[in-house]
Order: sequence, then structure tokens, then C-alpha cells
Amino acid sequence: MAGGKERILRRRITSVQSTKKITRAMELIAATRVAKAQQRAAEARPYAEQITGVIQDLAEGGADVDHPLLRKVEDPQKVAFVVITSDRGLAGAYNSSVIRAAEREIMALRAQGKDYSLVIIGKKAETYFRFRNYTIDAVYHKISDTPRFEDARMVAQQVNDMFIDGDVDQVELIYTRFLTLASQQVAVRRFLPLQTRERTDTSEALAGFEFEPSAEGVLTALLPRYVEARLFAALLDAAASEHANRQRAMKAATDNAEELIIKLSRAMNRARQDSITTEIMEIVSGAEALRADKGDVSDLLLDRMFAADIFPDHSVR
Repeated sequence: MAGGKERILRRRITSVQSTKKITRAMELIAATRVAKAQQRAAEARPYAEQITGVIQDLAEGGADVDHPLLRKVEDPQKVAFVVITSDRGLAGAYNSSVIRAAEREIMALRAQGKDYSLVIIGKKAETYFRFRNYTIDAVYHKISDTPRFEDARMVAQQVNDMFIDGDVDQVELIYTRFLTLASQQVAVRRFLPLQTRERTDTSEALAGFEFEPSAEGVLTALLPRYVEARLFAALLDAAASEHANRQRAMKAATDNAEELIIKLSRAMNRARQDSITTEIMEIVSGAEALRADKGDVSDLLLDRMFAADIFPDHSVR
């Protein structure tokens, strides 16, 4: 019984060691990718922030532009949610955090008697919402791991068409914002229409700037680029967050595998000691039994010899 337990534990240790090699390799791959993704996100963020600031200044400074992307609805009845998740799992709570945030927003919207629309990036969110019979208007795969600007432009075109055609009154962006390697935060941000700040002096925003041909012309040209840049920056942030979460998850899995191997090795050693102890006890018991059997045989032979008068002199006894 002890030998069988030892074989079972040995097989489990071998299996855990194989799993540990896989998780360790995935941890190293994620560590390499997160460094590149972090660099790309850091490089794209200033452009997105700057173009947003310029458009806000133009809109607040009195640039008279009647652009569809600036259309505001006082009481939006239908809101589109652009949800950015990953195509693959094994990334800890990365996907579930974004999905829960999106579901909370949808539930709050439904509670007000309003409608929603879902534009999903990543298989994980698609699987979750499709299984629960949510309405999904667009799905994009193979983007989240290494986003390209062309991917952001494609999704931005879909969102622009929905907003310009009046299918939705507002667009919200739900993704994971990359802060540091150890800290990422789920963000729910207004995407369309553009949020503007209140200014007491409308000329302050345009002070010191000259626009050619005009502020209105610049604003009209920048608005489509703004949507693409904002979305591309969000995709890069989400990609960096995904790799950071996967690196932490795989490191935790590797550490857990090491602890499990130590526990299983100790259990196997105990089983081996029990097996050796059992074998020694069986050998000792067998030797004692043989010794006892030999003594009984000797006494029986002596009795038969005396009964046959082989020893006439009973002094031998």
C-alpha cells in the first residue's frame, strides 16, 4: 500500500514539475512583452493627451464648428460601451475586472430604462456577454495582444459611424489603464461626445495661437484623429496591463508549484520511510517465525528418536 502511494506521489511531482516549467516560461515571455508594451503606451500617451487638450481648447475657445462628433444629447437614451479585454486567459483578474465594470454600467443604464450597445475587443468579453444573451453590435479579435494603429482606426470608424448616424447618443470606453508594473486600474471614461471644461474667458484657450486656415478648419480636421488617437492609447494601455497581469499570475503559479512540489516530496519521503519500515518489520517477523519453526522441528525430532530407542540412555535428554 505504501509503495503504491509513493508511485502516485512521484507521478504527481513529475506532473507539477512540468506545469512549473510552462508557467515559468510564460512568466518570462510576459515579462519581455510587458516591457515593450509599456514603452509603446508611454510613447503614445502624450500624443493622445495633447490632441485631446488642443481640441478641448478649440471647442471651449469659441471655434464655431457644427461637427457630428461634438453633438451632445442632454438625456442620452442609448449608450455604447467599448469594452477592451484580451483574447487569451491566464492573466489573473485582468479580464474579469473589466467585464464586471462593464456589466455594472449596463445594469445601471437598464435600471434607468435606457438602452445600450456593446462594441467588444477580445474573445473573453465576447464569450461572457454572449453566453448571458447581451446585445453585441461588433466584435474584434486578435487586436489586444499587440495593437496596431490600423486596428484602432478600424474600431474608431465603427464607433464614429454609430455615433454620427444617431444609433447611440453617447460612447463610453471601458479598459484597464496601465499605471505601473504593480498597479493597473479599470477606467470608465467618456469617449464621445468630447467632454469640455467650463471657462469664464473663452478667449483664454486660443490666446497666443494662430490657426491656418482657421480654428474651425483645424478642429474639423483633428476630430477624427482624436477618436483614433484616444482609442489607440487605450488599446496600448490595455495591452501593457494584460501582460503585467499575466506576468504576476504566472509568477504566482510558479511559486505555488514550487511549494506544492516541496509538500509532495515530503509526503513521498514519508511514504518511502513507511514502506521501508514495513519491509523491515516483515523481514524481522519472518526471521522470528523461521527461528520458532526451527526450534519446534528440533524438539519433534528428539521425541521421535527417543521413542525409537535411538538413545537408550535417557541421560541425553
